[in-house]
Amino acid sequence: MLKHALVRTILFSRILLQLGVWIRNFAILLYVTDVTNNDPLFISLISVAEFAPIFLFSIIGGTFADRWPSKRTMIGCDLLSALSMFAVLGGLVYGSWHVLLFATLVSSIMSQFSQPSAMKLFKQHIPADGLQGVMAMFQSTMAVFMVIGPVLGAFIYQQYGIVPSLVLAGICFVGSGLILFGLPRDPASGGRVTQGNFMTELRDGLRYVGRRPALRTLGWTFGLSGLAVGLTQPLMLFLAVENLGQDKSFLQWLLMANGAAMLVGGGVVVTLAKKLPPQLLLAAGLIVSAAGVLGLGWSRSMGLTLSLEALNGFLLPCIHIGINTLILKHTEQAFIGRVGGVLTPLFMGSMVIGMSSAGFLKEFLSLGGVFSVSALLFALGGLTMVPMLREKRAAAAAGGEV
Repeated sequence: MLKHALVRTILFSRILLQLGVWIRNFAILLYVTDVTNNDPLFISLISVAEFAPIFLFSIIGGTFADRWPSKRTMIGCDLLSALSMFAVLGGLVYGSWHVLLFATLVSSIMSQFSQPSAMKLFKQHIPADGLQGVMAMFQSTMAVFMVIGPVLGAFIYQQYGIVPSLVLAGICFVGSGLILFGLPRDPASGGRVTQGNFMTELRDGLRYVGRRPALRTLGWTFGLSGLAVGLTQPLMLFLAVENLGQDKSFLQWLLMANGAAMLVGGGVVVTLAKKLPPQLLLAAGLIVSAAGVLGLGWSRSMGLTLSLEALNGFLLPCIHIGINTLILKHTEQAFIGRVGGVLTPLFMGSMVIGMSSAGFLKEFLSLGGVFSVSALLFALGGLTMVPMLREKRAAAAAGGEV
């Protein structure tokens, strides 16, 4: 896939973008903890600024991404993210640290326009049998930054402070945008903004998902998986403290085991991308993850817990790559942005519901009980793939492809 110029261009751009995001996120997080004396309200506002746009702008950004030329949209988003960094620097010097939340908010909003534009380009330029390999490659890149991003971001802030960190993040965003000038020119039909009615196109996107059985199935998968993730994510600390009797700092080792295995899993999927259908990849990832989550909730062994955490990390790329590949394969190019804009909030909304319920359920069921519920939800998510697997088998028997 790296032989394809478009893939190389977007990959190198996303590497710089991810570098800027991690430097910015950790600089802002650590700076806010310093100036507020670890005030949980202001620290939580950082997460709100980062995740709220996913609910508010995902479908809007996806709809505009379907209307606007992809190359110009991606370049504009990266440069606007950079501009927000430099604008915030002025506010930070002459005003209040609260402007840092604005930088996070702007960058998060821009990503809701940029990401579906990249998916459109993949759908337009990459052969169908290469999509899964491309998704695996980009998932591996994300996994690398999940391992090294926190360390790198914290190091730069601790060594140089908030202003150099934000300047460096802004430079990374500018560099990402400049690299994207190497993308192919937008086609003539995509060289200007579509003049149709925005609300009509948004409603068309919702109806499109409702009419496509494969996308409806993925909607259920997104919802069940998001709920399962939300139930366990806030309780990971208790695996270390309650189940293993360790200090809370032991959580970092669980996260490192997960992140390192995620990187390996992404590499394996890149190698096997053309041999495994995305339906099977997604179903296997969810069902085996269910077993891993169930074991994590009840394990009292440090070795077993680390192994299960690594197993879940290894399988996470299977889930993400399977879902993204299926979305691209079952969605027409004109609807890529809107489909992502509909499905992504299903996952995020379910995850927030799960996170909000996790503490209450732990008091009611115990830690192992909550992880068991999460495992059941992962298994149900895997079972939603059964109709698609049957369809794939039938198409293969008839000599077609799904």
